[in-house]
Amino acid sequence: MFKIKVEKFVKSDIDAVFNIISDHENYTNFPGVTGSVLLEHGIEEKNGKGALRKINLGPIQFIERIIHFEPPFRMVYQIEKARPFPIIHEKGELILNSEGEGTHITWTSIGNVAIPLIGSFLLDKIFELRGNQLFEKSLSSLEKKLLPHN
Repeated sequence: MFKIKVEKFVKSDIDAVFNIISDHENYTNFPGVTGSVLLEHGIEEKNGKGALRKINLGPIQFIERIIHFEPPFRMVYQIEKARPFPIIHEKGELILNSEGEGTHITWTSIGNVAIPLIGSFLLDKIFELRGNQLFEKSLSSLEKKLLPHN
């Protein structure tokens, strides 16, 4: 099982932070993301609950569905399909909290790389390590490149 969890404080308003991290169109600004396409609009909001998105990280691709959308505090997603290896995804969640002059972000993803016969222990550990690095770079990039500077 992999468990990715990254926490970061950014000096920006919670609404601005949520708007950027919930909108698939911003994802290509994050390190490693080579493409992001909205396959299905959400029920009430374009990127909200029910939205289906395809995220490309070079040779790796995820199809994820937004299953809970509570602006500007929480977004939960589920990876429904992954390439080149299958993933059994238990949870993907972004939680935002206002703190003083900024926003505290907690980004969690839990699941298993599901490769029959080979087993997934080693792949889960690699996925966890790389995932933590990528999430950290993404949140750092968010603060440096995408948010308005006060």
